[in-house]
Amino acid sequence: MNQNIRIGALISGSGTNLQAIMDACELGQIRGDIVFIGSDNPDSEGLKKGEKLKIPSFVVDYGSIIRRFKKSPEKVKLPDDFDLDEILLKQHLFPADADYEKMKYFFTTRAIAEAELLARIINYPFDLLVLAGFMRNLTPYFIDRVNTVPGHPRIMNIHPALLPAFPGIDGYGDTFHYGCKIGGCTVHFVDYGEDSGPIIGQRAYTISEDDTIKSVREKGLKLEWALYPECVKLFAEGRLKTVRKSQVLKNGKKIHRKVVRILPSSN
Repeated sequence: MNQNIRIGALISGSGTNLQAIMDACELGQIRGDIVFIGSDNPDSEGLKKGEKLKIPSFVVDYGSIIRRFKKSPEKVKLPDDFDLDEILLKQHLFPADADYEKMKYFFTTRAIAEAELLARIINYPFDLLVLAGFMRNLTPYFIDRVNTVPGHPRIMNIHPALLPAFPGIDGYGDTFHYGCKIGGCTVHFVDYGEDSGPIIGQRAYTISEDDTIKSVREKGLKLEWALYPECVKLFAEGRLKTVRKSQVLKNGKKIHRKVVRILPSSN
């Protein structure tokens, strides 16, 4: 890729990882430009990050949408292309035996919010979407409308743990309370599960007897702010290739997974 890539960002909180990516773009370390900043949270401090650079920002208030649906579901319009059965077949956020009504409620409300999110971001064409502390699981409804070219994922996320260990919302807390001696962070492409997509990069730190949950988070965040821009840089350089790998287990079962290969630099 010779031209700068267009990067969209979704955040929920302070946007420190977004700032790290913005700084890397401004310094020329990433051949890219942030083209929008979106949030599910009207009070997100990170929305101010782009003001100086006049980057467009918007809010799709998930909480308000969910409350409206819960109060009067008959008054909330579903997206015309919403297919619950198709989503349930694809999703990996819930186990197969999960309560149907719970799943229906979750994916219906998320599709309403995601349709509004898609309607906002369509105004800002992008090559890569970075989730920089976006505290909502994306569903197949949204993912399939962004990843339109097979084999070329373009939604990237950072997680505060060494995946596949400790997926979910409190990676640093889970790592610390489990008594791990090593912690870290992971950047991965987003798939239909929770923090289960192909891993792009990881960084690790040691946890000593003197560490606290606060110091563990501080160690992890410093690594996040270095790792995320590095992975976005690799994407901008066209050096990330997603491949399908197969493995035969001892019981004869064959499993398939997608992994990311980092291609050598052309420089």
